[in-house]
Amino acid sequence: MAEIREIPVDYALPARKRRAFLADLFIRLVREKPLGAVGGVIVLLLLFTGIFSDLLAPYGFNESVGVYRGPPSAAYPLGTDHLGRDMLSRVIYGARISVTVGLTAGALSVLVSTLIGIFCGFLGGKFDLVVQRLVDAWMCFPGLVILIVLVSVIGPGMTGIIIVLGLQYGIAGSRVVRGAVIGIKGNIYIEAARATGCTTPRILVRHILPNIMAPLIILFTTRIPAIILAEASLSFLGYGIPPPAPSWGGMLSGPGRSNMLTAPWMGIWPGLALSIVVYGVNMFGDALRDLLDPRLRGGLGRYTGVKRKVKKA
Repeated sequence: MAEIREIPVDYALPARKRRAFLADLFIRLVREKPLGAVGGVIVLLLLFTGIFSDLLAPYGFNESVGVYRGPPSAAYPLGTDHLGRDMLSRVIYGARISVTVGLTAGALSVLVSTLIGIFCGFLGGKFDLVVQRLVDAWMCFPGLVILIVLVSVIGPGMTGIIIVLGLQYGIAGSRVVRGAVIGIKGNIYIEAARATGCTTPRILVRHILPNIMAPLIILFTTRIPAIILAEASLSFLGYGIPPPAPSWGGMLSGPGRSNMLTAPWMGIWPGLALSIVVYGVNMFGDALRDLLDPRLRGGLGRYTGVKRKVKKA
C-alpha cells in the first residue's frame, strides 16, 4: 500500500508594510485635510520666527531708527511707529511672545485639566460631585472678567499671564478629560489590572493616561489659539504684557488706535499677524482632532498606509 505523505502548505499571508505613525499622519493630513496642512505650515513658520527672531529681525524691538511714522518702504517694509521703531522687527519679536505664552500656558492648562479630570473621572462619587460643582461655578463667570480679576491680583507680566491663562483654560478643559476617563475606566483591562492587585496610581499612570493621550493632544492644539487670542485681548486692554514688550495685542492698543488714520500700518500688521496665526493654529488643531479621534470619520482614516485591493463582484 502506497504511503501517503502530507505536503506542507504555507498559508501565511504576505507581510504588509505599514508606514510609521508620523509619516502616515502627515500623508493623511495633506490628502484629507488641505486646510489643516496649510495651518501646519503657518504653525511651523510661527515656531521658526519665534525661535530665531533675534536673527530674523533687522533691528531690536525697542530700537529707534530715526524715522517716525514712516510708511512701508524698501528700507522698512512694514513702516515705522510713532517712536521710530521698525514695525517688521516688532512683529517678528511679537511672534516669540505668542509662541512662549501659547505653548507654556497651553501645557499648563493641559496639566491642570489632566489632574482634575483624571481623578474626577476615575474616583467618581462625592469627590467628583463636589469638584464638578466648583467647575460649573467657575465656568458660569465670563472668561474675560475672570482673567482681568486674576491678572489684577497676580500682576501683569508674562509669568502672571501664563499662570492665569493656564488656570482659566485648564479648569474649563477638565470636562473633556473627565469624559474620556469615564469612557474607558469600565473596560476589561482596567478590571484585570485591579484583579491583579495594581494600585490606583499605577492604574492611572500605566493604563488610564496612555489611553487618553489623543484627547490630550487635541486639547493642547485647540487651546493654543484661544490662549494667544486671550493674551492679545488682555494686552489690548492694558492688563497683559506691559510695554515696551512687542505684544501684538499691545501694539494694536494705545498708539495703534490713535494713529489708525494717519499711520494705519501701525495697527494693520499686528492685527494681520494675529489673525493669520490664530486661523492657522485653529485649522491645524481641527485637522488633528479629525485625524486622531477614532469616534470621528477622519479618525478611522482612508489612508492607513496599507494598500488593500477590493475585488469587484
